Amino acid sequence: MKAESKFQSELIKKIKNLFAGCIVLKTDANYIQGFPDILILYKEQWAALECKKFAGASKRPNQKFYVELLNKMSFSRFIYPENEEVVLSELQRAFKP
Repeated sequence: MKAESKFQSELIKKIKNLFAGCIVLKTDANYIQGFPDILILYKEQWAALECKKFAGASKRPNQKFYVELLNKMSFSRFIYPENEEVVLSELQRAFKP
């Protein structure tokens, strides 16, 4: 099993390849506790992803709250190796004009 940081860095590369010209920001876990790990800015849209190293990994306080809140605003998901393909496919649909 990959470390979460390795999964996250590989995921960022994939996102940059999928969405040419996007900006991917890693958020500061100490600033807003529970806020998703990465923020993707693409054209006039955005998305937030909370990375986990596997499907059953524990969630920290407030993570579910922020993923649900941000999903109501735009697009947000928990992402891990087991659902990566599905989430990236959903993100591609969400980013279509």
